[in-house]
Amino acid sequence: MNPKVDWFFEKDTTWQKEFKQLRTLCLDCGLTEELKWGCPCYTLENANVVLIHGFKEYCALLFFKGALLHKANGILIQQTKNMQSARQMRFTNLQEIVTMKSIIKAYIYEAIEVEKAGLKVNLKKTSDFTITEEFQNKLNKNVALKKAFEALTPGRQRAYLFYFSQAKQSKTRESRVEKSIPQILKGKGLDD
Repeated sequence: MNPKVDWFFEKDTTWQKEFKQLRTLCLDCGLTEELKWGCPCYTLENANVVLIHGFKEYCALLFFKGALLHKANGILIQQTKNMQSARQMRFTNLQEIVTMKSIIKAYIYEAIEVEKAGLKVNLKKTSDFTITEEFQNKLNKNVALKKAFEALTPGRQRAYLFYFSQAKQSKTRESRVEKSIPQILKGKGLDD
């Protein structure tokens, strides 16, 4: 147990008992406990394996390379359709965790083996994302914008492309592109 993480388990929350049980399971599997993103994160030789976090409707174990784990039990959930690597195992009460203890530990051990083997999730490349017509028109007309966009990290590029493409109406896509141009020209990401 890492004393720097204790506060997370001591705070008054809907999921306090569930969090403590998940902590025990993660530590029983020999992982190192750290605090990352304000949540308990369990690592193997500094590589993230699993994270405990809570939401209004459920608490969860997030497996960083969950896409590589077997899906036989159908309990690993892709949070959003754009989540490429991570998968969640969700719980709504302590009894679920207690009942599934052996399955949870099996998944944690499998995640550890994935990490030991050095396996990587094949992530989509920026070129796999669609560039909306509205953004492409701006890139074609503005050399500085094109150069600035190409200088962004692939992750920042993907965030913009995804953000633009999520709007259903051309007018909304155009507005999003216009509002993002100053950020792109400054070399900043969507959320910087």
